[in-house]
Amino acid sequence: MPATNAAIWFTADGYDPGKNGINGRRVAGESFLRGFFTHADVAEFVSLAHSEADHAAFAEAARRVGVTQPHRTVRLDQPAALAPVEVVHYPAPIQTVECWRRAPYGSAAWALCGVTHTTATKGVMQTLFDLRSAPQMPWDAVICTSSSVQASVRRLMELAETHLAQRFAGAALPARPLLPVIPLGCHSEDFLPDPASGKRMRERIGAGPGDIVVVTIARLTPDEKFDPLPLFLAMELAATELRAFGGAKLHVVFCGQFPEVQWDAIFAKAAARLMPSCGYHRLDGGERDERQATLSGGDIFVFPIDNLQETFGLAPVEAMAAGLPVIVTDWDGLKDTVTPEVGFRIPTELPRAGLSTYVSQRHVGGTDSYVQYVSQMSAMTSFDVPAFARALVTLAADADLRARMGAMGQARARAVYDWRVVIPQMQALWGEQAAMLAHARKTGGAAVTRRDPGLLPIGPAVEEMFAAYPTSRAAPDRRLRSVASGDRPGPRETFDLRNYALRRRLLDDPGRIETVLAAYAAAGPDGATETEIASATRIPVAAVGRMSLWLVKYHFLEGMP
Repeated sequence: MPATNAAIWFTADGYDPGKNGINGRRVAGESFLRGFFTHADVAEFVSLAHSEADHAAFAEAARRVGVTQPHRTVRLDQPAALAPVEVVHYPAPIQTVECWRRAPYGSAAWALCGVTHTTATKGVMQTLFDLRSAPQMPWDAVICTSSSVQASVRRLMELAETHLAQRFAGAALPARPLLPVIPLGCHSEDFLPDPASGKRMRERIGAGPGDIVVVTIARLTPDEKFDPLPLFLAMELAATELRAFGGAKLHVVFCGQFPEVQWDAIFAKAAARLMPSCGYHRLDGGERDERQATLSGGDIFVFPIDNLQETFGLAPVEAMAAGLPVIVTDWDGLKDTVTPEVGFRIPTELPRAGLSTYVSQRHVGGTDSYVQYVSQMSAMTSFDVPAFARALVTLAADADLRARMGAMGQARARAVYDWRVVIPQMQALWGEQAAMLAHARKTGGAAVTRRDPGLLPIGPAVEEMFAAYPTSRAAPDRRLRSVASGDRPGPRETFDLRNYALRRRLLDDPGRIETVLAAYAAAGPDGATETEIASATRIPVAAVGRMSLWLVKYHFLEGMP
């Protein structure tokens, strides 16, 4: 079924948190790949990659899931081999280089599909701007994981289009890519609670049978995830109210990893100072068993996001799949995932227009790093602390409500966010893209016109861009003859002396170069053209041309007088 399949642009950085470090993008990528292997209705799986190591990693991921369909590999420098698959799925917003990679084959050769993760970085914002001037086509797509992210991407593109229209007055702007909303998914069965594991976790932290354990799973950094101090304030407010009528003791468990070691002590000190009535505990989020114990032993899941880094928020969906009621801030993707039936969304507030412009300017101009940028914006982003406390009290005091919300959340996770449901949505998008391609090919026009690869504006052929550099350029029909080299090293030893292998990119195989030199020598004093040598050696003429240049460089060949 090529019409609804996509080749996966694969690099371990997009799909392997174990190898490259845990973050939301890689965790989501790994989860997607497993979901794709498990639930995709395809005749084959196709990986598109730079290296054999990446193809092998893709194949190993498929093997672990038990894939039985064939696996076909396509090299990124030979993308025409994608057919009959017509869509390339990229693990981030579409990089403009992929539009240019396609251009020599015609912009209707295949469609590109990307997906949003964090959109607050300069790199992503620049990428989305550049798409509007690259050969991006209307059958390309950037999947937005939430309605809020879709709105922010649209606004970025509106600003880009306003600039381009002003700078190039009268120019017709190309259509935007498709911007469908398709959520990230999860494997619901992975998060079914384990009561025994949960009981052991509660015993470890000293939570009594009637205590309420509030849990979260996140990267533990106030710079790029959430500031814990407002949550601590809400916890203490809730504890005070519960204590007034003999309610349960509150505990909070942070399951995660500190990307910077100093945050461990800072979190603990702030917790002791701001919520002295509550228990504060930390578990290692890098351990799967600890994550399962956290979700199995918790009573309430919280996710008080206040950071531009967040775009979807997969952890609350996983908590819903575990049957926990959730309290989240009313922020980005959480607006879509958390409904009143499954939990509470607490109002948030950004600074009014004009107050943070200088922060954005310092980031864009390079004065402030990305972490400084999002940290400063977090400092000006708030949520309603008393409302958060009230939600905690409501759930802590009502076990039946916790159970009802947990059951509704579990049903919602399975019905809306399981990869079993999400993968068909992605395949439907790829089918729509393939149908648009078919129409474009039928209609003809510029979209099917192949670009000369030597004239791509982001990287033209050397002879185009650097034509003014040399004295002259080698003519394809010139005659070259071999030079008597005496006792000097031959091509293979010269290769080794120069150590071309150091860069892992060889102009050609030294043995083939020696074959070409031998053919020139056999031609005698009258020499030969590249075409004649190609015919004699059965080596493509372009390869002979490149090898001949190398042989001239080291004076194994010379031009005829």
